[in-house]
Amino acid sequence: MNAAQAAGETPDTAAATKTRRGRKVKRTLAGAFALTIGLTGAGVLASALSPDAQVATAQKDDAALVQEGKDIYDTACITCHGANLQGIQDRGPSLVGIGAGSVYFQVHSGRMPMMSNDAQAERKTPRYTEQQTLALAAFVAANGGGPDIVYNEDGSVAQESLRGANYDGNIQAEDVAKGSELFRMNCASCHNFTGQGGALSSGKYAPPLAPASEQEIYQAMLTGPQNMPKFSDRQLTADEKKDIIAYIKSAKETPSPAGWDLGGLGPVSEGLAMWIIGITALCAAAMWIGSRH
Repeated sequence: MNAAQAAGETPDTAAATKTRRGRKVKRTLAGAFALTIGLTGAGVLASALSPDAQVATAQKDDAALVQEGKDIYDTACITCHGANLQGIQDRGPSLVGIGAGSVYFQVHSGRMPMMSNDAQAERKTPRYTEQQTLALAAFVAANGGGPDIVYNEDGSVAQESLRGANYDGNIQAEDVAKGSELFRMNCASCHNFTGQGGALSSGKYAPPLAPASEQEIYQAMLTGPQNMPKFSDRQLTADEKKDIIAYIKSAKETPSPAGWDLGGLGPVSEGLAMWIIGITALCAAAMWIGSRH
């Protein structure tokens, strides 16, 4: 007689009992495994979403960006601006304290790296991508600070969002009106009243503004590259700078109401056209009428 028979259990009853015990053990192990996975996942998620973890991740990303910028600097900029950004006489100025905004303007517009030390750096196709430009700007900003780049809420570099203080997807007429007045008072004497640029002294010039992006125009006003004066936020507020950009972009994108705008160069080109075309045509007509009599 075996133990099951001694306990009064039949073979079928004993097998059923054994099966139930096996199922209970499996359910217990499955529950423990699921609980372990859940707790582990919750811990990982909590650590990833905690402020300290986010700060640590951001600092790690910033450090990587600065290192990328340093690698670019050591390759392309160190010969003119020095190993410590201190500048080298007759080659390049110090970059300490100029800020990320100034670097973005110079590199994004292709003015830097400069091919030769001329009177003025000319705009050309940029050598570096947007990411590389931001990395170089981050490296310079990490060594002295200075005016920063304007970013959107999603972390992208602001461009169209700088088109006026009230920009909502379309340039607002009131921003253009304010920007037009501010542009005439502060910018037109060099850049022409339509932003076409103009000559200065000693081989220098105020460049045309049409090719410049919104961020480039904003940073140019804030940092004063080359011959341009600086317009701090005490002289022109951030909203006033945006209104000026709204006017510049509106002048570029709005067709001339009079038809041919003659390059937008103002009364000089218009007066020249009047003399060459208008007066010549009148003289020719007068001579033709006189010849018939």
